[in-house]
Amino acid sequence: MSLPTVAAILLAAGASSRMGTNKMLLEVEGEPMLERAARRAIAAGCFPVVVVLGHEPDRARAVLRELEVSFATSPDPRGPTSASLHAGLRALGPKVDAAIVMLADMPHVTDDMLRALIRSHVTGGAALEVSRYGDVLAPPLLFPRALWPELLAWHGEGCGKAVVKAHEREARMHDWPVERLQDIDTPADYEELTR
Repeated sequence: MSLPTVAAILLAAGASSRMGTNKMLLEVEGEPMLERAARRAIAAGCFPVVVVLGHEPDRARAVLRELEVSFATSPDPRGPTSASLHAGLRALGPKVDAAIVMLADMPHVTDDMLRALIRSHVTGGAALEVSRYGDVLAPPLLFPRALWPELLAWHGEGCGKAVVKAHEREARMHDWPVERLQDIDTPADYEELTR
């Protein structure tokens, strides 16, 4: 019996309006934030890794040119997260069994965290795999294919949070340190990260 195929959908379409520059290209420990996230998805064994672009897509593609990733384009980079997530899901082929949804601006998410979600999914028994930071449910989130129709029917912010809430009792929770929840939205966030 072959193991399930788990893809990664890396959401990186936003306009970085609060940052004032394309935050995906800002360096964290010597590499652009977008490249760092993509490398971690690849290292965890996700395949394919679909990067959803919108704002300055050519610059983002250039950063990732040496990595084995594919691309999808958000139809509404300034709109809700659901537009990007739907584009990523539609880019996955029929042989993908599950997808991990990631945000490229969460630099403290590690490949070990992603591997834990995949291992848990492979052993089965849960409707989905959810990261929990204290009381906050957030990416990375692993959605089996059976939940994709619900994700595609959902519109809004939060990486499918409504679907997570609907299945929370059947989900397997993965508890991570609260500081790993940090995302980078403003110059102050980036300054704190690189201090």
